Amino acid sequence: MNADEVAAYLKAHPEFFEQYGEVVADLSMPSPHGGRAISISERQIFTLRERSKKLESKLAEMIQFGEENDVIIQKIHRFTLSMIRTRGLLEVVHAIDEGLHGDFVVPQVALRLWHDATPSSLRPSAALHHLGESLTEPQCGSVALIDATELFGDAAADLQSYAYVPLRTAGVAFGLLVMASEDERRFYAEMGTVYLTCIGDLIAASLQRELDAA
Repeated sequence: MNADEVAAYLKAHPEFFEQYGEVVADLSMPSPHGGRAISISERQIFTLRERSKKLESKLAEMIQFGEENDVIIQKIHRFTLSMIRTRGLLEVVHAIDEGLHGDFVVPQVALRLWHDATPSSLRPSAALHHLGESLTEPQCGSVALIDATELFGDAAADLQSYAYVPLRTAGVAFGLLVMASEDERRFYAEMGTVYLTCIGDLIAASLQRELDAA
C-alpha cells in the first residue's frame, strides 16, 4: 500500500481515528519549522495557524480593494453631479477636463469629437478619427496607439501609459477621450476597464446632450 492509498483509506474511514486513538496519540512527525518531532495535534495547530494567516492576509487585501473602490465610486459620483449640472458644450468640456485632472489626478487629458456641431478646436485628425471609430471599448497600455504629440504636444515625450476611451451613443462613435501618464503603471494592459467604461458612458451622454442642442 502506497502513501496515496493510505490517505484515501483514512479519508474514507474516519472512524479509524476513534477505534485506534492510542495509535494516533503515539504518532509523531517532523516540525514544519525543523528540529524536534511533534505530535499530530501539534501539527494540526501549525496548519490551522498558517491557514489563519493566509485568510487574514486575504481579508486585508479584500478590505483594501473595497476601500479603494469606495474612493473611486465617490469620485465618479462627484463627476456625475458635475456633468448633470453643467450646460453648454464648452462648459461641459471644461468640466470633463477639470474633473479628470482634479479628482482623478490624470496628468494628461485630450478630447476629440467629430459631430457636425463640434468646434474646430476639438476636431480630430483623420488618423485619430479612424482610431476612435475602431474602438468598441476602453483600451489601456504602455504603447501609444497614435502619435501622442498630436494630442499632448511636448509633454508626449515623457508619457509612459495611455487609456483610450471611445465615446458612443446608441452604438455610434462620435468622439474619443485619451488619458495619459508619466507613470507606466497608471494605465496598463491588464487593468480592469469597468470604471473607464462608466466614465466614458457618462461623458458621451453629457456631450451628446449638448451637441444635439447646438
